[in-house]
Amino acid sequence: MSAVENDIPSASAPPRREVGDIATGRLAPRQYVDNFADAEPLLTPMQAAIEADRCYFCYDAPCTRACPTGIDIPSFIRKIATGNPKGAARDILTANPLGAMCARVCPTEVLCEGECVRNAHEGRPVAIGRLQRYATDWVLARDVPLFQRAPATGKRVAVVGGGPAGLACAHGLARRGHEVVIFESRDKLGGLNEYGIAAYKATGGIAQREVEYLLAVGGIELRTGQVLGKDLTLEQLRREFDAVFLGLGLAGVNALGVSGEAIPGVEDAVRYIARLRQAENLAELPVGRRVVVIGGGMTAIDIATQSRLLGAEEVTIVYRRGPQQMGASRAEQEWAQVNGVKIRHWAAPKRLLLRDGVLAGLEFECTRTDDKGRLSGTGEHFQLAADMVFKAIGQRFIPSAVADSLDMLALEQGRIRVDGERRTSLADVWAGGDCVAGGQDLTVAAVEDGKRAAESIDSYLRGA
Repeated sequence: MSAVENDIPSASAPPRREVGDIATGRLAPRQYVDNFADAEPLLTPMQAAIEADRCYFCYDAPCTRACPTGIDIPSFIRKIATGNPKGAARDILTANPLGAMCARVCPTEVLCEGECVRNAHEGRPVAIGRLQRYATDWVLARDVPLFQRAPATGKRVAVVGGGPAGLACAHGLARRGHEVVIFESRDKLGGLNEYGIAAYKATGGIAQREVEYLLAVGGIELRTGQVLGKDLTLEQLRREFDAVFLGLGLAGVNALGVSGEAIPGVEDAVRYIARLRQAENLAELPVGRRVVVIGGGMTAIDIATQSRLLGAEEVTIVYRRGPQQMGASRAEQEWAQVNGVKIRHWAAPKRLLLRDGVLAGLEFECTRTDDKGRLSGTGEHFQLAADMVFKAIGQRFIPSAVADSLDMLALEQGRIRVDGERRTSLADVWAGGDCVAGGQDLTVAAVEDGKRAAESIDSYLRGA
């Protein structure tokens, strides 16, 4: 698999264009504002009341069973229906302390809303996600305190990673009276909520507003710019603290597996989205005219859609399997397509195509699966012109971060092994989120990991 110079046959390639056609400021200033406005505006009080009235308030509700954090959905919706958004928010945030962001990024169509009994009756579920956002935004906008910190216990816990898992764990421990120190490698807390979610899903600085709300409970110290394995070690933390929680996420990026992918124009989608989320001026972000995205998960959808919104003329997602195997939900796939993104299935990248030393396209091989589900190439190839390629083919855990304890910290399938309480093989270390084996790689699942770990750590510290 190699990059090939001047290898786009004229018969199959689009007309020659200026090579390296990546530019900033493709749109008028107002277009950036409009394109990156809230994808789903907040419900008005009247709209929320009408939508809440559609709920059957089921006993043993299937929507609640489908929620990884176990939010009592009928209870909070009933409170909205009776004009009590504060009570609704308390129900939500007690079960899910990051309920505002989860209301925006959860795949509700396959979780709570996918199980709503309204689907069977009229093919349209109660808009649970939007109602959850209505209640949590109501509280955040008014800075209404819902939780108080318990008396100090004198115990100290280190939380490594300020993403959803780490924040949920820190908040749960602080509420129980323990002192918590969060060690975060970046300048801001929030993890993927701050750096990895499409901008149109998290407008108005909501990710940081939610972080501030969580920290207001007290008892949580922040130490940013701290990288585990570089600035501190797991063994050091174990000596200095009574317990440790690891919410490390996935820092490694999978490679395309083609030669020359380090050339300009081939970008890591996760890093680009992080730049986009922190950009003060979206017009300064470079984007190609013809963009190809490799992958089939939420990151692929987010980078493809945002490329279109930044002014790319043609954006194509290419995925090696079929639509049913894509990590992105059907609703997200349709969202990308509505925004002008093309999706091509059953194809894998084979080589980069160059013209005058500059990225000009990719060659793909069509794929198929056998009766055992194994993927293989068909021998049929095609080419796509591209001046920008995004890798969105997944991330991986980097064990070197905990190398000093690898002789004791057990891994499973390349991630940290934990039990049902999120305990690791070390008695005083817990872990959660994307860095643990067997997880769902969802924000809401990471929150549940942090919540369960906080409960378990609290019992451990109290000698229960």
